[in-house]
Amino acid sequence: MTRSKRSTDETVPTKGAIRENVEAIVIALILALFIRTFVVQAFKIPSGSMLNTLQIGDHILVNKFIYGVKLPFIQKTIVPVKEPRRDDIVVFIYPEDPSKDFIKRVVGVEGDTVEMRDKVLFVNGKKIERDYTIHTDRRLIGGRDTFGPVTVPKDSLFVMGDNRDNSHDSRFWGFVPLSSVKGKAFMIYFSWNGRDKSVRWGRIGDILR
Repeated sequence: MTRSKRSTDETVPTKGAIRENVEAIVIALILALFIRTFVVQAFKIPSGSMLNTLQIGDHILVNKFIYGVKLPFIQKTIVPVKEPRRDDIVVFIYPEDPSKDFIKRVVGVEGDTVEMRDKVLFVNGKKIERDYTIHTDRRLIGGRDTFGPVTVPKDSLFVMGDNRDNSHDSRFWGFVPLSSVKGKAFMIYFSWNGRDKSVRWGRIGDILR
């Protein structure tokens, strides 16, 4: 009597569609959080302190890895890469209100002597002229247009807005600790003109310098 042959093939269990979708979402969220925390983060420009380099309504990307890997919340660098340099546009935790992020340009690093003489910036006694700076007020105001000289302390930066007459920066509230720097702004990925409710197409993709 011949017995029927049983198949040795085993049925491979498959995951339910719901479980697969949940796992995909969780992985995506973890990757997004990792990228935002350690690699790149998006910011929106709310003020005109960096005109004309950055317009109100510009949406920018900030490289968070370029200055090293920091532990979240305590801002302690665990993998140093390099430190900010003069002319870098940096995003940092506002020293007078840690709940806010500011964006300015580095004009002085550790050991530099910074001074303003009648709206003209001097670093280490040398006159600094850049095409990106603008002045919109003819008045000379002490503390804003005549400042210093001051020496940038260890592990700190002196930062200013490109719109020199309309920027709340190191001239008024002091130095930025390196530990407060979140990253370097490098690109405009979107720009919205709130005045006429239009997209500034020509600014999208601009590399910041």
